[in-house]
Amino acid sequence: MQNDRKINWFNLPRELYENRRLIWKLSKNDFKTRYAGSYLGIIWAFVQPVVTVLVYWIVFEKGLNQKTSLITQGINVPYLLHLTAGLVPWFFFSEALTNGTTSLLEYHYLVKKVVFKISILPLIKIIAATFIHIFFICFMLTVTMLYGIHPTLYWLQFIYYSVALFLLVLAVSYATCTIVVFFRDLTQIISIILQVGMWATPILWDISMLDAHPVLGTIFRLNPVYYIVSGYRNSLYGEKWFWQSPGLTVYYWILVIAIFLISASIFKRLKPHLADIM
Repeated sequence: MQNDRKINWFNLPRELYENRRLIWKLSKNDFKTRYAGSYLGIIWAFVQPVVTVLVYWIVFEKGLNQKTSLITQGINVPYLLHLTAGLVPWFFFSEALTNGTTSLLEYHYLVKKVVFKISILPLIKIIAATFIHIFFICFMLTVTMLYGIHPTLYWLQFIYYSVALFLLVLAVSYATCTIVVFFRDLTQIISIILQVGMWATPILWDISMLDAHPVLGTIFRLNPVYYIVSGYRNSLYGEKWFWQSPGLTVYYWILVIAIFLISASIFKRLKPHLADIM
């Protein structure tokens, strides 16, 4: 009985590994065809996030003088860098979760094929979003160097935090992509959660503002995306390794594993009924 359970738990990761070449090929094709009908093509994938960063920077630093607010909180860094380090992982989380959630609906014609491993579909959409994420990490590092901040060993942590964020989105997506087939309103609910989550992470403000309210600060820190955003900032200019926050790191990985196990169970239970619903 224990062996059967073990096989069940590891069935999904094994399927992904066995189809790794197909996943990579379909991910590249998904990324290329997303903007195939427009004149600028994939350039649109990069324009919107850059414009968003610039708008927030103008409004919050130039308009609301957030730079002064950061200095009073002990963060002596250009607000644009502080902002970008929060928005870059959030853009990826938001796009990857949205696309991963609708992956089965978008590729419904593949879901109905008996021989096709539909477990790879959420991963395809998330990898496609990763291509844009890599570009924005490079964009963020370029802007950082333009401010006169030189590369450090801490920048290597972007690999760790990117992988951590990737696995979090993948874990959540296996539940959401399955549930949304039976409950289409989930896409709207996720959209609302992402709107609220951007302010709850936090991204446009710093969590040190809640030092006077420790209980509220702890609640905000339980948001797993906070671990990633703070990690990006610590890597870019905070000069802090991820193992220097052992409690938060252990909590994050326990949460990701728990979400993955729950999502894998949901996916396995509902998978036989997906083709009938679509």
